[in-house]
Amino acid sequence: MDKHKPSDEMIKDLDNLLSKLNAMEIVASDDYQKNSVKIMRALVEGQIHSINEFQHMKKALDLLTLQLFDVQNKVKN
Repeated sequence: MDKHKPSDEMIKDLDNLLSKLNAMEIVASDDYQKNSVKIMRALVEGQIHSINEFQHMKKALDLLTLQLFDVQNKVKN
């Protein structure tokens, strides 16, 4: 089973995709192509947002875990 890429690398790849989508929108010849690019951009931006939110959730869980250990140590003492 392959390992997941680090979040920084995933965001870098998604930023590269956004750049390509911007270029595609510039050369799009009709409304259908432009609207398709807008949809793809929204999906890529949503993915970037999800990765960032997951990072925030991991930090919050780490802080909560530290607080639980502090409470546990206080209860034991």
